[in-house]
Amino acid sequence: MAKTTYASMKLKVNTETKEIDVNGSKIEVLQYLPIDDKYTLLNVTLQKAKEGAIYNPLKKDMFFHLHLVYMYTDLVFTDKQREDESKLYDTLVSNGVLDKIIEAIPESEFNLLYSYLNDQEQEILKFRNTVGGAISEVIQNLPIQAEQMQKIVDNFDPQKFQNVLDFAKAANGGRDIQ
Repeated sequence: MAKTTYASMKLKVNTETKEIDVNGSKIEVLQYLPIDDKYTLLNVTLQKAKEGAIYNPLKKDMFFHLHLVYMYTDLVFTDKQREDESKLYDTLVSNGVLDKIIEAIPESEFNLLYSYLNDQEQEILKFRNTVGGAISEVIQNLPIQAEQMQKIVDNFDPQKFQNVLDFAKAANGGRDIQ
């Protein structure tokens, strides 16, 4: 059996686009997003949707779709326009632009990406509920908490503290507050 080398196949990443029309403007939509870009899209979406220990489903949906627009299309937004992503999302949705973009992305590509997003969210939440997850959370937050404690120590004024104790003692009829 003859062996074929990978190099001889001259394969390249698919950079094919589909052109859509939005109010007379032509927008190119990628048909395949490279895996590193998919990874970034999923991670940034979840980071932005995180509220405390959970992911806000409304924000997750909004950021997922906005990042599809950012990464799959050749649309260019100014920094000012991207400052208010909720407004940008509302504008794209209410004018049908988001729907046209999603329709131009191959269904299998879109479904796979959305499935990965939900799977990653579930795995993160599952890990957080383990002992290892709790320890990891403490380790991640420890430097922040230590820094905050150091600021308290650095800004501690013994005279102000004594004034508070004197006030409390006076309010207690001169009796110790111990």
